[in-house]
Amino acid sequence: MSQDKTQDKLWGGRFSEPTDTFVERFTASVTFDQRLYLADIQGSIAHATMLAKSGILTDQECRQITKGLEAIKADIDAGNFNWSVSLEDVHMNIEAALTEKIGGTGKKLHTGRSRNDQVATDIRLYLRQEIDDVCAAIRAVQKGIVSLAENETNTVMPGFTHLQTAQPISFAHHLMAWFEMFQRDHERMQDCRKRVNVSPLGAAALAGTSFPIDREMTAELLGFDKPAANSLDAVSDRDFAIEFCAASSLLMTHMSRISEELVIWTSAQFDFIDLPDRFCTGSSIMPQKKNPDVPELVRGKSGRVVGHLMSLLTLMKSQPLAYNKDNQEDKEPLFDTLDTVKDSLKAFADMIPAIKANPGNMRSAALKGYSTATDLADYLVRRGTAFRDAHEVVGKAVAYGIEQGKDLSELSLEELRNFSPDIENDVFDILTLEGSLNARNHIGGTAPEQVKKAITKAKSLLS
Repeated sequence: MSQDKTQDKLWGGRFSEPTDTFVERFTASVTFDQRLYLADIQGSIAHATMLAKSGILTDQECRQITKGLEAIKADIDAGNFNWSVSLEDVHMNIEAALTEKIGGTGKKLHTGRSRNDQVATDIRLYLRQEIDDVCAAIRAVQKGIVSLAENETNTVMPGFTHLQTAQPISFAHHLMAWFEMFQRDHERMQDCRKRVNVSPLGAAALAGTSFPIDREMTAELLGFDKPAANSLDAVSDRDFAIEFCAASSLLMTHMSRISEELVIWTSAQFDFIDLPDRFCTGSSIMPQKKNPDVPELVRGKSGRVVGHLMSLLTLMKSQPLAYNKDNQEDKEPLFDTLDTVKDSLKAFADMIPAIKANPGNMRSAALKGYSTATDLADYLVRRGTAFRDAHEVVGKAVAYGIEQGKDLSELSLEELRNFSPDIENDVFDILTLEGSLNARNHIGGTAPEQVKKAITKAKSLLS
């Protein structure tokens, strides 16, 4: 751009004095919305193509505009574009550059549209592509989970409730729980995308336009499923962005929970897993430290994304129809949510398949806390004891085991029979960790056979 256009506003005809310098900076969005440039150019080319087909522009004018916009895109891609705060936003910067490149024809591009429907279109185009990228990143994490789980179907660890030892499970079973969490996140993103993929273009400022435009055509050219049904709604609501941030908050909450487990499991007190050095840092004073900084940061960043969701909800809650300048505040929370989610997913996709399990420590932990107590209760029920009575019998057996310093599997048959004469020698088949796992051989259970089936199904889904 060869000349400075800071003295003129493209909307300045009604104004008698220049914008205050502070107000100009305060109201400008180009410092952050310039990342919408590709979507803005795509939308403008589609709009110009439609205007030509509708007889509002000539074919020659459409070709000039398209060629000029493509040249601007090349300049931006190459880093040779001068973004001006005085031109407020990405839209005005590109329009001004277009007019400079091709002359007065560039001033015709905005016929039949407003910045209100233009920005709504840009955000939807941009977010649609970003959702596709997020979904691909979720799939990469899921592949890493399955890759790790395949090798851990027979690795026994304690399952927890209240962070207390509950029942034995396999490490693979636990990993596949993570897979299911991410699967729902993927489905939510896909569902959100359906409501993003609606075209506001042609709604103009709020009421549509008097020009004979073809909204179905621009929607099709831009890959939208359909035009928005109401012009007021099309330009004023940002519920699609809020919905994305809500889905992202759930996704980050899942990653935060997983991160918490990774932090706990890498501690000396648990020592269930080891993270490669490249995902950890050391201490400036304690030479022995290996800190799990990546999962800790993901855990922390979840609060950032949830905060952005609250910000957007608060932004929209008191706005009357239609567009208000408040909506300029939608972009920074949305953009930061996208950046944070994609970075966190990349960290997980790289880190999870590199996790090294410590099976011996996991098994030792599963042997503590009487994790097969429920199996003993189930055993008694199968022999005719009512469950509540069986629960009481096993509770007393556990109390005796604690007193003797023995696990249930370490008690003799005679000791066990002191609590119920229905206990026979076959009880030891179910008091082992492997026996406990194998007993839960149903869909969703932790039996190795079922976990392998879940992994096979997951691999099929990801292929």
